[in-house]
Amino acid sequence: MSIIDWDDDLFLLGVELMDDTHKEFIKRVNLLSEAGDTEYAELFYKLIAHTKQHFQQEEKLMIESGFPAYAEHNDEHQRILGELNQFKKRVDRGLVDFGRGYIKERMPEWFRLHAASMDSALAAHLKTVQMV
Repeated sequence: MSIIDWDDDLFLLGVELMDDTHKEFIKRVNLLSEAGDTEYAELFYKLIAHTKQHFQQEEKLMIESGFPAYAEHNDEHQRILGELNQFKKRVDRGLVDFGRGYIKERMPEWFRLHAASMDSALAAHLKTVQMV
């Protein structure tokens, strides 16, 4: 069962790199929502690795384009990575249900809000400075 469904009206930013990365992020979150206990940890670690790369990619775009809200956007990335790493510690100890709860309860709403606000602003900026 998907916990985040791609919706062009909500998520399509018109920056191919960002849109493709967001589709992959949603795919990975949904894989976790369907995973059994034996494969959960590996998929959780892959989500963290993907998310780090995802955020590094956006941070590079922000720096190269002179995005004025870089600090706030980067702070949000660091906050989410911190949360993921805290839950990774629990998953490492076999407490998979903590990871499941975080992914199911927090990730969909966070992603919707982040895409609609911070990522949308970044995409608009990138279009303005003609970096896409």
